Amino acid sequence: MFSPSRLSLARKRRGYTKKRLAEESGITVRSVTAYESENAQPSRGTIDRFSCVLQFPIDFFEADDIETPAPESVSFRAYKSLTASHRDAALGAAALAVDLSGWIERQFTLPVPDLPDLSGHQPETASDVLRATWGLGERPIRNMVHLLEAHGIRVFSLPEDHLEVDAFSFWRGNVPYVFLNTKKSAERGRFDAAHELGHLVMHPGGLPASRLPRAGDAERQAQHFGGAFLMPKASVLEGAPMSPTIETLVQWKRKWNVAVAALAHRLRDLELVSEWQYRTLCVQIARLGYRTEEPDPIGRETSQVLEKIFEALHAEGKARADVARELRIDANDLEAVVFGLVGPPSATSQASSGGAPRRRPDLRLIVSQNSG
Repeated sequence: MFSPSRLSLARKRRGYTKKRLAEESGITVRSVTAYESENAQPSRGTIDRFSCVLQFPIDFFEADDIETPAPESVSFRAYKSLTASHRDAALGAAALAVDLSGWIERQFTLPVPDLPDLSGHQPETASDVLRATWGLGERPIRNMVHLLEAHGIRVFSLPEDHLEVDAFSFWRGNVPYVFLNTKKSAERGRFDAAHELGHLVMHPGGLPASRLPRAGDAERQAQHFGGAFLMPKASVLEGAPMSPTIETLVQWKRKWNVAVAALAHRLRDLELVSEWQYRTLCVQIARLGYRTEEPDPIGRETSQVLEKIFEALHAEGKARADVARELRIDANDLEAVVFGLVGPPSATSQASSGGAPRRRPDLRLIVSQNSG
């Protein structure tokens, strides 16, 4: 049975307008609109053309309906400057990731989300409450991705073809999702993860809802939360250098594994440097190129959950390409949402091992809570 929602998702994921899809498929825009709105059923030949043009398997369009996250439920940054095409393409990838997550949850037992609702709290307070709830104290967080996963947040990567969208997050039912730009520096990736965590706990209903602050205010709140969560106030006050220089910031940033610019901003938030000192540091950071190339860089964080899952599947002779076939998507679309979070598929797992599948033993995936 043809699925209108899947045609709409596939079109948006590839960044196609209805007009472009109609032109390349040899049909009218009116027909595309009718197919997506359930007012007509395309012929088999038309579905074949959709498959060829959009590079999705034919059976993708004949599976159960799939829900794409609503734009208003997603914490997009720079919302006003984001083009509809880029936004929709990112949401299409997110829908595929949610589908993958559902498939994983049917095979494995994942950590249950345990995020408190901190809407109405100021960012500094929200950070303190969450750290206390999770038993983190004031200590630096070793791995943000592992910490999010340990508390039930599903972490995926942004497709490389739409990295201008930046990181984003949303709730689907009772499950929180975070999508990270894995092409950024590791330090910026950690901050993005903390920023999106702030949205999840402080703005669980999505940005534009009437009970939430305006989108710009929400972004500033999430940004403040990210700095506070990675660099707790008491910890910073305890060891803050007097009259910090770029050199001391580069040395000091490794305590929390943050970017030099983020550390300078945190010092200003805590009034440990004056506005003039902060602006001077920002000028030096920009002149030295530290906004694009972080000094003394740290290693990139990867996913513990996805790594364990794919290792377990590989041990059974199941390759990522097999998972993609079960999801009725191209293998490249699966790779797009795990890129940078797990290693590349091994040469031995590029293709299915063939033969009858082995019975899978019960596998409970347990992620250590000690990720702080």
